[in-house]
Amino acid sequence: MVKLSVIGIFGELDEDALADVERHINRKTFSAGAQIIEPEADSSDVYLILRGRVRVVNYSLSGGEITLEEIGAGGCVGQLSAIDGEPRSACVFAVDDTDVGILSPANFEKVVRSHPSVAWKVISELARIVRASTRRILDVSTLGANERVVAEILRRARDVSNDEGSAILSPVPVHSEVAGRVSTSRETVARVMGTLGRKGLVAKVDNGLHVPDVRRLEEFLSESIH
Repeated sequence: MVKLSVIGIFGELDEDALADVERHINRKTFSAGAQIIEPEADSSDVYLILRGRVRVVNYSLSGGEITLEEIGAGGCVGQLSAIDGEPRSACVFAVDDTDVGILSPANFEKVVRSHPSVAWKVISELARIVRASTRRILDVSTLGANERVVAEILRRARDVSNDEGSAILSPVPVHSEVAGRVSTSRETVARVMGTLGRKGLVAKVDNGLHVPDVRRLEEFLSESIH
């Protein structure tokens, strides 16, 4: 059984505190592709990702799917509804077979109030979400579709770049998933990735997508904007 210590918001809890939290949790497994949270649903449970990966999505008025985020083991989803009691603001699907720990709103509040380190980590996570949303709004408002694709690849490369300034994105970003994140079409993503490949800014390798020089990719984006 996966221990609760893998969950980021519980990172500073000792064994006794983790055992106390465990008493409030129900565990469940979702198959890949299964819907975990429905949009506008009234449920307010918090889902702790113990194993696997989930995708948080929303839908445009035209029905297009917009990927907001992918969250792996250690993350959690559903905090907003547990905090304010409002309907769900997004839909969550299991990308892989996924094990979760489920906390009811009442038990989530009990855990947060009982353990200050958890409360602070929840606040930090909400701040991260706000910053990511702000950056996304800015990109959509100021960048064209092609530039948004490049900016997304650059963001991912920066997150995993090494001391030499290169990066491996593993697995290779799926065109439909990138398109959903930056509000464009798969065809646009394919076209931009082809351009980046021809310019030597990215290359597919056995273990993912290689970005040989993150700074060059950054310069390419800057030149495209101007």
